[in-house]
Amino acid sequence: MSIRLNDSALAALPAGVNGPGYARASLSAGILHIGVGNFHRAHQAVYLDRLFAMGLDHDWAIIGAGVKPYDAAMREKLVAQDCLTTVVELDPKGLNARVTGAMIDFLAVDPEALIEALARPEIRIVSLTVTEGGYFVDARTGGFDRSHPEILADIANPGAPRTVFGLLIAGLRRRRAAGVAPFTVMSCDNLPENGAVTRRTVLGLAEALDADLASWIATTVAFPNGMVDCITPATSDRERALVKEQFGLDDAVPVACEPFRQWVLEDHFPSGRPALEKVGVEFVEDVALYELMKLRILNGGHAAIAYPAGLLGIHYVHDAMAHPLIRAYLHKLETEEIIPTLAPIRGVNFADYLTLIEDRFSNAAVGDTIPRLCLDGSNRQPKFILPTLSDRLFGAKSITGLALELALWCRYCAATTDAGEVIRIADERADSLTAAAMAAREKPSAFLAQHDIFGRLGEDTRLQGAFAAALSSLWHKGTEATLEAYIAGTLGA
Repeated sequence: MSIRLNDSALAALPAGVNGPGYARASLSAGILHIGVGNFHRAHQAVYLDRLFAMGLDHDWAIIGAGVKPYDAAMREKLVAQDCLTTVVELDPKGLNARVTGAMIDFLAVDPEALIEALARPEIRIVSLTVTEGGYFVDARTGGFDRSHPEILADIANPGAPRTVFGLLIAGLRRRRAAGVAPFTVMSCDNLPENGAVTRRTVLGLAEALDADLASWIATTVAFPNGMVDCITPATSDRERALVKEQFGLDDAVPVACEPFRQWVLEDHFPSGRPALEKVGVEFVEDVALYELMKLRILNGGHAAIAYPAGLLGIHYVHDAMAHPLIRAYLHKLETEEIIPTLAPIRGVNFADYLTLIEDRFSNAAVGDTIPRLCLDGSNRQPKFILPTLSDRLFGAKSITGLALELALWCRYCAATTDAGEVIRIADERADSLTAAAMAAREKPSAFLAQHDIFGRLGEDTRLQGAFAAALSSLWHKGTEATLEAYIAGTLGA
């Protein structure tokens, strides 16, 4: 028999489930988080839950918010259980569960309600998880995409913004008018220099709306960079059943994640911050080297295993890592082409970090899926693969493995496995990607000619040659034979 999760259940949680180690009534809001998904609840909310359990900083609780239809669905489920979340850490040595209570409210998904909350003086940090593709970055220039239809709509209707960034600006405008200090904007998305990207987008839109306000934001609002890490699969019936059957809790939206977490932040919070260093957050002057290590080795590694696994019909990440050719491809690519692009970090051994990543990818308890890793490739490839490739080309270094990764993505976008089964491409550009991938079967440069993804990189003749050789091998010999050739050093020879 299971217990329905809500505040009244906290006094009698099932054996083996830890609850909040503090009185939730003592909490008050200090952080407004936009984009309440699994990663936020497995990462930022867990750090705060641990801090509150130490009896510290109870004025930094979270209010959830969102702007998309799926945010309303998440709100309905969380509010029904008093914003509590069951977090299951999928340790292969044994699972453990905790109910976290760091979130104390979830705003109605309504622009005016969000703007009003953003203007509250007690909100001193606004954090974001709006996906890597949600920052309106122009792939051709790397700058702010002012021409995006959603941005143009905000510019045309300044009194009724709909984007996250238009709403942030509206909230800051109200704070300025009321003489309230601005909040700090803290991105928790997997982006290189996520704080700088957020700042560029906010300022780009603000300048189009109100130059004077944009100047005030530029001089008073902080946008710290941060590196976040915790593999967190999507919640499915599998996770809901696990929580109900193994831990005796009826939670509509539990989170299952790996036991590893990392959070590295620039310590730039003019309006204050919780003492997160007491629960393992690393505060540094410059997070760039750490985030580059993670984005290239971990996120780039995910991309490297995703597409060959997808083409071979493998569903789970740990099963991909158990395939000797995929694992060997990952290790060779990381060791020979990705890690050499990284600058040294004091106290960090990249080989040890790679071993850690390989072990984390192999954790069968996590149940992470290949389809999740293949999501949104048109936004992820320019962030996790193309910068590494650009560095290798600039340094006149070998690019065989990285070109193969692009060829694997292209072959995957053709929407069939090696066995001829249909693949559903989960990407907002799915139709154009598939059209380009099919055209590339006869003319490989057709895929690289997608300038809003590749920019001028697609014009590089070295890349074109290596990509064409890898793609031809994939079509004519298949994924396994192509991986074998790469591992043996004969691909394209």
